[in-house]
Amino acid sequence: MKTLGIDIGSSSVKVSLTDVQTGEAVSAFFPEKEMEIKSVKTGWAEQNPELWWTNMKAAMQKIITQTQVKPQDIAAIGISYQMHGLVLVDENLRVLRDAVIWCDSRAVPYGERAFHEIGGEKCLSHVLNTPGNFTLSKLAWVKEHEPDVYARIKYYMLPGDYIAMRLTGEPCTTVSGLSEGIGWNFTANEPAAFLYDYFGFDMKIIPPIAPTFGVQGKVTATVAGELGLAAGTPVTYRAGDQPNNALSLNVFHPGEIAATAGTSGVVYGVNGDVKYDKLSRVNSFAHVNHHAAQTRIGVLLCINGTAILNAWMKNNVVPEGVGYAEMNELAARIPIGSDGVSIIPFGNGAERVLCNREPDCSIHGVNFIRHGKAHLIRAAQEGIACSFKYGMDIMNQMGIETKTIRAGHANLFLSPVFRQTLSNMTGATIELYNTDGAIGAARGAGIGAGIYKNETEAFATLKKIITVTPEKEHLQESAAAYERWLSLLKQENI
Repeated sequence: MKTLGIDIGSSSVKVSLTDVQTGEAVSAFFPEKEMEIKSVKTGWAEQNPELWWTNMKAAMQKIITQTQVKPQDIAAIGISYQMHGLVLVDENLRVLRDAVIWCDSRAVPYGERAFHEIGGEKCLSHVLNTPGNFTLSKLAWVKEHEPDVYARIKYYMLPGDYIAMRLTGEPCTTVSGLSEGIGWNFTANEPAAFLYDYFGFDMKIIPPIAPTFGVQGKVTATVAGELGLAAGTPVTYRAGDQPNNALSLNVFHPGEIAATAGTSGVVYGVNGDVKYDKLSRVNSFAHVNHHAAQTRIGVLLCINGTAILNAWMKNNVVPEGVGYAEMNELAARIPIGSDGVSIIPFGNGAERVLCNREPDCSIHGVNFIRHGKAHLIRAAQEGIACSFKYGMDIMNQMGIETKTIRAGHANLFLSPVFRQTLSNMTGATIELYNTDGAIGAARGAGIGAGIYKNETEAFATLKKIITVTPEKEHLQESAAAYERWLSLLKQENI
């Protein structure tokens, strides 16, 4: 028996076919080059939802051809998707315009105005965030600038809602999805009517609400023929990419933490209480297993300047042809603290953890006689670890205790220097696993279909690759490096 996981990213679509008993997965992604993102004005980012469908179909056909799986052996489908996007469909469930995706910033003024006019305390205490640049604010932009489009809206959706609807013909969303668009009232345990009223939205444009785990619809006969699936295959799980990444790492319960360190870095921790950061430096959403009788809030820390700094070092500091593995070796030759060199890594746009300030990256303490490229490489990785520690301290203040960090064995977590530095600075054990979003979505589908009786059974085959523990003999040096980094933030008024 197999389950199918679909991960709708903004760069590509990945599909994984996972064996229920062994956990072994076969994966494919499409396209090999990044999907087009349209940016006709500064700060805009749009994608045609048909691209997601076309590339999902191509990746799925790759897997079916490679494995020769029988359609009836696929028991359930799970979906992970890029968060905070806006897809609009008419009464015939046809797309009205290109999707406004997660990194589009045109809606910021609408969210800021709502926050100030409604009141910060009400927004934070009810939806746990500022309306910011999230889905409802994007919809407010459409309402003002494209009234003809707005008038024809039957439903607004997130990217995963749209793909599920294409598979099943049934429009629906989830509580987790509504919360990531800042449309869920945690105080009343219902859609946030006060925000819809403020923006002038008819709440009929909210699709029916389905459970995150459970049958959300079944593949239609037409789509089954198009994709090579069996008609009636249920879609039984859906979540945004960061909650789903946490699920893929078996992060369900209060105090558990998942992390990624790609172009940007994310730390996602689970809280057992409805809490928020008064400065909104981190975001809080309904986790995949949140419901009225069980509070599970996913607290999301996002840092824009992480592996992109490491890539900048590769492209601008080390000689051409030197890869990341060699960079890691160079960094490992330099002692903890990089001999006094410190790097503040915030050079990739406004940082929410800094209250949306944009300080840019800065390098400190370089001596032209003592320091070389290896010092800069290590200082970059240490600076990224410092930024993680800085954000995680905010999460700790919200009640999320950092004891264990789980991550995929990928990107910056491939660097022994980075992961050991992060472990030393936070005091946390780091566990690395061979998993990803599509595999996680496949496991989630198994939970939603009742194939697994609980998450413990679903993740029994999850394989840990590496465990990193704090080095007692180096904790003081790591703490000193972090304190020096913090002092530089203060000097630069960050």
